[in-house]
Amino acid sequence: MSKLLETRLPFSQGENASSATFNRLVRILEINLGSFDPDVSPHFNADEISSLSFATGAIIFNTTNEIHQAFDGTAFRDLYAHQTYPTGLGITTSIGSVTVTTS
Repeated sequence: MSKLLETRLPFSQGENASSATFNRLVRILEINLGSFDPDVSPHFNADEISSLSFATGAIIFNTTNEIHQAFDGTAFRDLYAHQTYPTGLGITTSIGSVTVTTS
């Protein structure tokens, strides 16, 4: 899912770009790319996945299946077996007249 950035920047002549051209380019990149965190994969649900196009090798987090997936050019493949983690643990024990309960 890449896109071309539309710009009206003049071509730089010589070895250096003018500060005005450089500043305009930085602003265009800020507007078009938004914030980017390379440590977080993009999140999509099943409806979004079916309606979008992805490049071969794209890695996403499927929020419907709650798993990371990679696109092989034809279909998304799970990157690991789905895990369900417990949300809390509980234990009750007693010693004499003392009772300890945690959850």
